[in-house]
Amino acid sequence: MKRTIFLIGYMGSGKSVIGKELSKRILYTFYDLDYFIEMNEKLSINQIFDKKKELYFREIEKKYLIKLIDKDENKIISLGGGTPCYNNNMDLILNTRNSESIYLKRSIDILVERLFKKLSSRPLISHLKNRNELKEFVSKHLFERNQYYLRSKKILNTNNLELDDVVEELKKLLG
Repeated sequence: MKRTIFLIGYMGSGKSVIGKELSKRILYTFYDLDYFIEMNEKLSINQIFDKKKELYFREIEKKYLIKLIDKDENKIISLGGGTPCYNNNMDLILNTRNSESIYLKRSIDILVERLFKKLSSRPLISHLKNRNELKEFVSKHLFERNQYYLRSKKILNTNNLELDDVVEELKKLLG
């Protein structure tokens, strides 16, 4: 039976970069859910949020998540930061046969530093003006989302790890 690995975490936690690298090393197909949505909808995530709003996005997010889960191959799926928190997606993830869900946990300070460089490209935070506003937003948001993230089958604290180290730790976790 084919295996699915879900990478879960807050925006800026490195799910896509880590997932791509892990996929090369274990020879799994890599999917970034947000990118998959953009390719299928022919709109950027920002455009979807602007034109069709978040509710529409959350509905199609589930639809495309199911499409990826149904692909009969060994795969890694990097989820959007909000994916586990809506439409019972976390239950879907946890109940996917022969799967692992791994929460890539980073500190608020590291997330803020990483996200501040990309404010304009992130629809949920593009309205924020400085690091203090961003830190307050991330702190509240992460507090709300953590209840979903912590349901992951495995948790990896990636705070002081370089990309190679994270990938090696993930390989150990996955057996």
